[in-house]
Amino acid sequence: MSLVRKHVRQMHPYIPGEQPKERGLIKLNTNENPYPPAPKVLSAIKRAVDDRLRLYPDPRADKLREQLAGLHGVNPENLIIGNGSDELLGLAARAFVDPRGGCVQYFTPSYSLYPVLADIHDAKRNEVCLLDDFSLPAVAQLRKEKDWDFKAALTYVTTPNAPAGCGYTTAELDALCLAQKGVVVLDEAYVDFAEENAMDLASKHSHVLISRTFSKAYSLCFQRIGYFVGSRELITALDKIRDSYNVNGLGQVAAEAALESLPYYRSNFRKIIKLREKVGLFFAELGFETLPSQANFILTKPPRFSASTWLKKLRTQKILVRHFKGSHVKDYLRITIGSEKDMDVLLRAVRAILKS
Repeated sequence: MSLVRKHVRQMHPYIPGEQPKERGLIKLNTNENPYPPAPKVLSAIKRAVDDRLRLYPDPRADKLREQLAGLHGVNPENLIIGNGSDELLGLAARAFVDPRGGCVQYFTPSYSLYPVLADIHDAKRNEVCLLDDFSLPAVAQLRKEKDWDFKAALTYVTTPNAPAGCGYTTAELDALCLAQKGVVVLDEAYVDFAEENAMDLASKHSHVLISRTFSKAYSLCFQRIGYFVGSRELITALDKIRDSYNVNGLGQVAAEAALESLPYYRSNFRKIIKLREKVGLFFAELGFETLPSQANFILTKPPRFSASTWLKKLRTQKILVRHFKGSHVKDYLRITIGSEKDMDVLLRAVRAILKS
């Protein structure tokens, strides 16, 4: 007899993007920020490597919550800090979904962690396709087609979308949230590169949580810091089930310093957005079909060869990009916007591949 629960034996784990061991690769596959953390962040981390390392960190990250509360115009009680936003996405399933028939719902394609979180919790999954252009179906259309569950215990919505990069307006997200009866998590991992954000919906709707991370925009993937903003009722429920010291002390120090360096980061956001548009125009001239992006990456359909072939050809040029095998995106490559130097190397490689 197996000692492992049946549903765990049968589930498929989340597959992260390749983290290469060899040197010299240009890494455009996991949407990391090409710019380093702010100088104040690096200094704060170095100063914190002292006798504090033997002590437990602040279990609730109070200083960081206070800073974020000021930034977003909420109270600290409306915030919870996580070991990356992924931890909080998982806690949401545990806190709000009954494993005996509760439903975890999301659009597809979107963040591939969502089905894994549902499976870990042994909950029912409800996947509903986005429109052909990866835009959100209107509420009226969802009601008409009857695949969407407006009573789902937990609904994840990635905005801007991943892997497509499409941005969704606050108005259409508001309409969807208004129609939902269960908890809605608006996963805004890439929102710093978008034209709009939905933060106000966390205060407007008591069943809505906004998910943010310091990984993508603030160059702190290594430190694993994320947070949720929402009603006191939902935050209190999540706080009850989190690990007692879930956020490491150096991560808290880094995030606190990042919030004191916002002009530095906002300048980098503008650079990435500008380069994203430039790369999209270049690709269009070469026959790539690139979706409009509101993130720090693009999803593009390459010409001449299949996307999987392009993946291999770029790999031989020491350039890593991402390819997903799902039916909706199998013809596309997702490419992170790196530094100007990285993107120049990519564009030269693309030209060379097309000429060959």
